[in-house]
Amino acid sequence: MPSKKAISADNQQERLKTEQWIVGFTDGEGCFSVSIIKNSTTRLGWQIFPEFVITQGEKSKSSLELVKNFFHCGKIYINRRHDNHKENLCRYCVRSIREISETIIPFFQENKLRTYKEKDFIKFVKILSMMKNHQHLKIGGMKKIARLIEKMNRKVPARFLESPETKRQPRQVTRKIEFYPHSDMRGNI
Repeated sequence: MPSKKAISADNQQERLKTEQWIVGFTDGEGCFSVSIIKNSTTRLGWQIFPEFVITQGEKSKSSLELVKNFFHCGKIYINRRHDNHKENLCRYCVRSIREISETIIPFFQENKLRTYKEKDFIKFVKILSMMKNHQHLKIGGMKKIARLIEKMNRKVPARFLESPETKRQPRQVTRKIEFYPHSDMRGNI
């Protein structure tokens, strides 16, 4: 029969392997995201919405369940697809600011990401710190947060507080040019 110390060492090794797997899985399939959503019930009319997400096809849902069980927080959502893909998407999401602050952030501060996502994580932490200090409740703080969001997840810079509801985008007109290889320039054969 193994000693308690041997069992404890095995458990620590297993936890370390799981932690490393979660870091790698997040580097490949995860996202630290912050959105600004139009919300007329808030004082400024906009809401800051942070979330930690890992996405997988439904066939790999069990991997998301492992992550959820490890963190003891978040939910798994199924996006029933009606497009040309053959399987639904599953998303493990942690949206609670308390769970993000108390569980997700400390884990990734202790277990560093190895890809570009580490830079996104640092901005994510900064945004949550600003929210903790209530900076998101003032227009100046919200603009600072928006500038950080623009630099996350390799996004093309957007305009703060502009959305389909607030600004109508001009429609681009594209012209189809047809070419007939055995014709004159007028399209006659």
